Amino acid sequence: MDSLELEDGYKYHFRPGYNSDEYLIEFRSGAEDTLFIPNFLKAIAAINPVLIDAADLWMNDEVILKFNSDIGAFTLSKDIWDLMFVMTGEDDNVIIEKINELLLVDKKFINVWIDPEIYK
Repeated sequence: MDSLELEDGYKYHFRPGYNSDEYLIEFRSGAEDTLFIPNFLKAIAAINPVLIDAADLWMNDEVILKFNSDIGAFTLSKDIWDLMFVMTGEDDNVIIEKINELLLVDKKFINVWIDPEIYK
């Protein structure tokens, strides 16, 4: 996919991790788009994300991008199935909640509600 049709949007779930109270953002569509990361960074520009590390885990077909921002650190992880996860690795959900708030106001991103209870 070279570029995403805007009417399709990047669909994601704001949800807890499995058996966890820590939230994450899971993109189920659109992460394979070559413009996904630039569009994501533009959507969250208010927190001033800065790439601090990138790793291509070829043995797992996974790419991990680590960012710092005005509100703390977060990680983007893309797997072989073009699923993208935004995680913080911290016990509080402040950073991930703020990223979700910023995505909610960007028309390119569509939050698909999912019952958080199914992850417990």
